[in-house]
Amino acid sequence: MTRRPLTGTRALGAVLLAGLLAVLGAAPAHADGYRYWSFWQQAAGSGQDWAYATQGPATLRPGDGKVVGFRFAVSKDSAEAAKPRTAADFGAVCDRTPAKEGAKRVAVVLDFGTPADAPGGENPPAARTACAQVAPDASAAEALAAVAKPLRYNSDALLCAIAGYPRTGCGEKVDGGAGTPAQTKEGQDGQDGKKAGDEGDGGPSAGLIGGIAIVAALGAAAVWQTRRRRRG
Repeated sequence: MTRRPLTGTRALGAVLLAGLLAVLGAAPAHADGYRYWSFWQQAAGSGQDWAYATQGPATLRPGDGKVVGFRFAVSKDSAEAAKPRTAADFGAVCDRTPAKEGAKRVAVVLDFGTPADAPGGENPPAARTACAQVAPDASAAEALAAVAKPLRYNSDALLCAIAGYPRTGCGEKVDGGAGTPAQTKEGQDGQDGKKAGDEGDGGPSAGLIGGIAIVAALGAAAVWQTRRRRRG
């Protein structure tokens, strides 16, 4: 079976479709994430590995000899959240803190993240650990407060800062392509991070505009070619 060559409007449609597919194929895909403190606990039966906590630090009440961890990073969701880079090792953290009657010991691991994840103008402190000796019924949040003040929460009880880091912002959305905040939530201290991604966010990208121009040019060429053939 012999296929007839594309002519007239069929040729124009084919050219426009090819151009549009080329533009869409060349457009980069940007995945957004959020800059926040994720909460971890020692994985059950896994030695020194981490598991993403299924409860918040205000409700989780770790037992004596347990380990909790906090990691500051830009992550899309819990499935892709960055773990603390220090092992969940209770002995390494609390071996110099003797047990005390009427109290429990909880190892707290703090990973302030990397410079790439830090808000603009801030540098993450070095990772550190501490052994919190708290009441037997204390929550993970209370253990954290015992060793890493000041803490900052927003009006939704979201943990925004540990040991004063970061100074501003709380769970802000970060553009995956530019690495800048797109929106922020106001912290409890009243400081609202600047929406650094607002400038120019609403308009189309230069690449998309250029691609549309290419498609338009291809379409114009196809129309001219069709008219030329009809006149001939």
